[in-house]
Amino acid sequence: MTKLYLRNARLIDPVALTDCRGGILIQNGHIEEVYEDDVTPPKDANLIDCDGMCLAPGIVDIGVKVSEPGERHKESFRSAGRAAAAGGITTIVTRPDTLPAIDTPETLEFVERRAQQDAPVHVLPMAALTKGRDGREMTEIGFLKDLGAVAFTDCDRVVTNTKVFSRALTYARSLDALVIAHVQEPNLSDGAVATSGKFASLRGLPGVSPMAERMALDRDISLLEMTGARYHADQITTARALPALERAKRNGLQITAGIGIHHLTLNELDVADYRTFFKLKPPLRSEEDRNAVVQAVADGLIDIISSMHTPQDEESKRLPFEEAASGAVALETLLPAALRLYHAEQIDLPRLFRALSLNPSKLLRRASGRLQPGAPADLVLFDPDAPFQLDRSQLASKSKNTPFDGARMQGKVLGTWVDGTRIWKA
Repeated sequence: MTKLYLRNARLIDPVALTDCRGGILIQNGHIEEVYEDDVTPPKDANLIDCDGMCLAPGIVDIGVKVSEPGERHKESFRSAGRAAAAGGITTIVTRPDTLPAIDTPETLEFVERRAQQDAPVHVLPMAALTKGRDGREMTEIGFLKDLGAVAFTDCDRVVTNTKVFSRALTYARSLDALVIAHVQEPNLSDGAVATSGKFASLRGLPGVSPMAERMALDRDISLLEMTGARYHADQITTARALPALERAKRNGLQITAGIGIHHLTLNELDVADYRTFFKLKPPLRSEEDRNAVVQAVADGLIDIISSMHTPQDEESKRLPFEEAASGAVALETLLPAALRLYHAEQIDLPRLFRALSLNPSKLLRRASGRLQPGAPADLVLFDPDAPFQLDRSQLASKSKNTPFDGARMQGKVLGTWVDGTRIWKA
């Protein structure tokens, strides 16, 4: 097959944590060679001049909601795949909180078949941990894993029955299956739409203490000590939870943690006058919490940044704040929003892509997320400095519920490659 040489690029390597000039030779869907300096390309290679722009491993996004089956009007695999390609995301790891939930082999096979037909990016499905995500009875974890489920989660529904959860963790451990959990103490969080404090009180919004996150994490860490399972906390958003996470890692537990891009770049004040596009789960936190988790990402304590892409239609968002649905779309805004941290000099680009690409790949035991010979040629080319004003009507997602509508942002995706094939060109 014809070789492809991407030359004159600024290579962002999350493994070596380097940012240097060079080029990449691609053949048969894989990286053939990485050159730290611009070299004369092979005579039989097609040439693309990157004009000094950044070339990095494609983003691996864990926790994407695609609303098939059940709510295709909110997001389909076709629209989510286009949005991901436009956002420099080469792999989406989809959530099972669909209608019905992805908790049977038949539903999982439907999702895999539809994704393969319609999405230009890699799609890795997760399956529910309990049947119907009701927290009462385990799904057939072994069968679902054999059929391609890469992790098991009940998403934002916490398994409150500790015996059921411990048995699920033990069974997952026996199969070396990954369990992903949402850490919010459910009774404290019930009905809350904001983080407790002065802002929530002034707005008259029911709030939840940041300790609800810490309490849930403490419970799960205790169960991990008992079961030895592989475990990932989908979102750690408060400073109170960080010491517990650090101790669990230091004690050798198989635990990792993620955070959604909105909790890294926005705070509770952005809700302003009840703007429902900023209603998320968990709710946006204080600026002190935001700065703490940004530092945790820079230090590597929080492993993964994800979009937590949650499409909602206009009818479910155009409601009073307490009644409106939670969540925001973020496939196309994940990278430019993350670059806010780079431009603020809080995280450099290699460490940013460690959290966006390398660590999620390592968690899922995939070969992606690397600029190394033999790795899949899943790549994103972007200009980190290109300014633009976001117009939500131009998003490829079917739902347009982004909190960044009208925001001035920096960072444009110029090209996306999956297995060496270009699927997006600006």
